[in-house]
Amino acid sequence: MSETPAPVRRAHLPALTGLRFFLALWVIVNHLVGKGHVYEPVAQSLPGPLQAIMRGGYLAVPTFFMLSGLVLARTYGAVSWNFQSLWKYGVGRLARIYPVYLLSLLIVAPFIVKAPDQPKGWLVAMHLTLLQAWFVGQYTAGWNTPAWSLSCEMFFYLVFPLLVVGWRGRRWGSTLATAALACVLTQILWAFGVSDQLKPVVHLADFLMGIAVARALELWPEGRLPGKYLYGAGILSSGLLIGYAQYLPAEVSVTTFLRPMNALLLLGLAMGDGWIARALSTRPLVYLGKASYGMYILHIPILWWAVSWHGNLVRNFYIAFVIAVSCVVYSFLEEPANRYLRALAGHRS
Repeated sequence: MSETPAPVRRAHLPALTGLRFFLALWVIVNHLVGKGHVYEPVAQSLPGPLQAIMRGGYLAVPTFFMLSGLVLARTYGAVSWNFQSLWKYGVGRLARIYPVYLLSLLIVAPFIVKAPDQPKGWLVAMHLTLLQAWFVGQYTAGWNTPAWSLSCEMFFYLVFPLLVVGWRGRRWGSTLATAALACVLTQILWAFGVSDQLKPVVHLADFLMGIAVARALELWPEGRLPGKYLYGAGILSSGLLIGYAQYLPAEVSVTTFLRPMNALLLLGLAMGDGWIARALSTRPLVYLGKASYGMYILHIPILWWAVSWHGNLVRNFYIAFVIAVSCVVYSFLEEPANRYLRALAGHRS
């Protein structure tokens, strides 16, 4: 009988936390390019492939979904689900996202009051209950557009205990089969007539891939192939796919092509070797990564106020201001609220 390889087991994956900062930054930059936006001249000055990458920040969102699946699988993959564990899990998920999200709504509240969008009550209800992503075709209010992804996250949180039941003990065969299913799931759903406007269902493939990556990380033999080769391949392939997306088959989405590349990226970075992983694991970048949720969900509400600034102020200081505010929010609201709410639910830590 062959010896079972030693699995890679790390309680904390700092490089993935540092990566979150750059993903959030990419999303913010994406919202600052386009006709009349402050970074559009910069985008137009770049070669075509780099311009496509600069405009492609929306592609960071599926990577966030994959990260979510990976982290949840590593945190809760061995949990025995019962009423108590489900309660703690549910409160922990709400504590993770809702306090800062509520702050984002408060920041933009004056504009919601003045907005002509109707029916106002229904739109506000969609915001408060995080159901936006289920009504994309009808939901047109842009009060905090990135929040559609939180709507997806809430769906993923609900189905995660079902997806992960029996996951412990899975070997390479079922892990690779899950990854293969995740690669094609979105295209299968579209083939069966599922609307692209049902964002939580369409993006379930990214979350599922994250769960598969978490198991692959547990199974990966130490020393078999350094992570730097995996994330190097993921970064290079993703850059080429985004930069030259016009040459891809139109019937297959860019996110479908990127899904296995993102899996390589996350799996490789989780192993922690190579200079990129080590740089992302430094204390400043890990801290910024922890504050990146605030960057992501607060930058549009802040932009509602920043549009009244002088153009040079927006161009030169808006991103820095968002980062600074997010760091303050993380230290004085997000993390304390998270700990407090989890403690109320009976978490020991």
